[in-house]
Amino acid sequence: MNLSQEQKADLVRIAKNVRKWAYAPYSKYKVGAALLTESGKVYEGVNVENAAFPVTNCAERTAVFTAVANGETKFQAIAVVTENGGAPCGSCRQVLAEFGTEILVITADEHENIVSEKKLIELLPGAFTPADLP
Repeated sequence: MNLSQEQKADLVRIAKNVRKWAYAPYSKYKVGAALLTESGKVYEGVNVENAAFPVTNCAERTAVFTAVANGETKFQAIAVVTENGGAPCGSCRQVLAEFGTEILVITADEHENIVSEKKLIELLPGAFTPADLP
């Protein structure tokens, strides 16, 4: 399904608005995410840092885990808003790939300027997916 410019802008706006709740006392790099499911629901996420850095959770994964906890596993798109329009990390790309490589990944800066729109497969070519398991 193709998203309209209005739908993309709405996702970016939601991601920007939740970004203020990010817990980033160490990096100061706040991230907000808005994940659109095939059912039309949007799940929000923010990054949550931890003094033990490996247990930090990214906004994208927070949104995915919240959606899954609510019974949703089919995703259309995710908008990610950072100060400078940074792209999802490798771990987030892999978690998204679990649910489909055709998910549209929209990145935007804190002023809601869309920096990139790519299918997940473009961000993670050769993704390891459930289809790779016997």
